[in-house]
Amino acid sequence: MCSLVKESQRRRKTAVILQCRMNQPDPHDTPASNDTPEVPEIAVLNAEFEAQRDADRAAAKAAFELLSPKDQAKYAMGWLHTARFLTTAAQLHHLPTYDLPEIAFVGRSNAGKSTCINVLTQQKRLAFASKTPGRTQHINLFAMGRQGKTDAVLADLPGYGYAAVPKQDKIRWQQVMANYLLTRPNLRAVVLMCDPRHGLTELDEILLDVIRPRVEEGLKFLVLLTKADKLNKTEGAKALQITKLQAGGGEVRLFSALKKQGVDEVATTLYQWMHP
Repeated sequence: MCSLVKESQRRRKTAVILQCRMNQPDPHDTPASNDTPEVPEIAVLNAEFEAQRDADRAAAKAAFELLSPKDQAKYAMGWLHTARFLTTAAQLHHLPTYDLPEIAFVGRSNAGKSTCINVLTQQKRLAFASKTPGRTQHINLFAMGRQGKTDAVLADLPGYGYAAVPKQDKIRWQQVMANYLLTRPNLRAVVLMCDPRHGLTELDEILLDVIRPRVEEGLKFLVLLTKADKLNKTEGAKALQITKLQAGGGEVRLFSALKKQGVDEVATTLYQWMHP
């Protein structure tokens, strides 16, 4: 009897082992081809998210275009008002990477760049205006978007050409800015501040030459003639005409932070550029 029981247990054990082996694929077998490759679930979710995001953007753009020019400016100003500090970087490799559109504000020191940003965003101290123009040596990023959902980033680049800093530091920052303007993949627009009483300087023209290839590829470009309140009507028209010839395809606007001249038009333009 004992021998029969042991034999039965041995057979059961052997059957279990054989069953396990049968369930395992033969390493010598060639797997059957599958014409429809499996798509990871995360890829499906990403595709659905991107499709929904594109649909939301299209709907928002259509709704914006139905507004009157006055209401468009009001909506755009409200969007700019959402600007909030994101991060600061002393070197390009310190900048975060993302697929959000970025708009860069650049200009000679003392051209009114910080004031322009603060007026457009309706925030008195968003962009820091140093008592010594040009001493700020960082790229400052500000996130923008309603309900805390960032849909664009404003980049405030250091002013150039004025600060009493060592020549080596000036050269380094010129290289950093040039590299940023040439290589930042998500850069969609550049706004250059210029004092119309002095016109475009040599450094401004160098900057124009740097970004010209990207402008030809579709980069948006706007020259703001700041402090326009210091010009009379004839002087303003002349400065506008001359700068348009120098801008090389970019838009040119008269702008006054004091009298709010051009603020609504610039806000609308920036919003449309960041929401094509």
